[in-house]
Amino acid sequence: MNQLATLIESVQPVESRFAVMAAERHAGLAKPPGSLGRLETLGAQLSAIARACPPPAIANPGLIIAAGDHGVHTQGVSPWPQEITTLMVESFCSGRASANAIASTTGTMVAVLDAGMVTPAADHPVVRRADIRKGTSDLRVEPAMTEDECAAAVDNGAALADRMIETGADLIALGDMGIANTTPSAALIAAYTGARADQATGRGTGIDDKTLDLKIEVVADALARHGASRDPLGTLASLGGLEHAALVGVVLAAAARRVPVLLDGVNTVAAALAAASLCPDATGYMIAGHQSVEPGAAVGLRHLGLAPLLDLELRLGEGTGALLAVPIVQSAAAVLRDVAGLDELGN
Repeated sequence: MNQLATLIESVQPVESRFAVMAAERHAGLAKPPGSLGRLETLGAQLSAIARACPPPAIANPGLIIAAGDHGVHTQGVSPWPQEITTLMVESFCSGRASANAIASTTGTMVAVLDAGMVTPAADHPVVRRADIRKGTSDLRVEPAMTEDECAAAVDNGAALADRMIETGADLIALGDMGIANTTPSAALIAAYTGARADQATGRGTGIDDKTLDLKIEVVADALARHGASRDPLGTLASLGGLEHAALVGVVLAAAARRVPVLLDGVNTVAAALAAASLCPDATGYMIAGHQSVEPGAAVGLRHLGLAPLLDLELRLGEGTGALLAVPIVQSAAAVLRDVAGLDELGN
């Protein structure tokens, strides 16, 4: 717990005066004022994060995929077996998953954290193990994990982010893997935003109407059992997954080091809400990579005040939507740094 408190205290707010400087710089570049739209506001955010205008180039993006399994799977909220979590982590290791394919096009390094899988994947240099517990408990009937276990998962995520940043990563994209993890995500989003279970719950991997009704019922029961008045860590422990907690640690560690964080879909949005509830200043470091078709993602992003960069009707996870947004973030920094000023034209 002390490590978590120290991590939270190490996060400082972004410096808005550098965003103002970025806006002023954009006004003097060789283009019509405001003509680059949200690329300009994104560049201003990057300047505020880096405490520099123009912001440094983003040359070494990294993706951290946190994986875990969920006790709520026994409720029948997903048609897929838990073994898929392990198989997909092995696919990340072999470089054959969708996330790997997109990461290769953006030059993004990939790391995986086994935050709490029921069946660990084979040892591989890409994978780090948290060794906390093998999956969570069923959140419909009991807390998903203890607060100590939750804090340990946060610490493990933070440690992996620290290692990636120490090796040169200057942008961290979030990814996730875990069969049934959209159920705890819906519960977390509802708990942190005050939304109803049916507003935060979607079809995940494509469940039918009957299973969706069951999933909404499970989320509603979990919210009723664990209550909406818990502190942020208690909410995360009661309703979340070990991968959600690990991603909270990634967000907080990146923010502490002034590194921007690219959110992916609904599961990373749920983790971002938890991070923001624990440490409101962390929100300034978050960039919404895309708009997932999962309804809870839109609910969560509105609560965070974040507008997604892309809307490609994605619902895969793994960090795929965040990865697709990497070139946009890189371009936002490059424009501020490399475009000539009006006073330089003809020189």
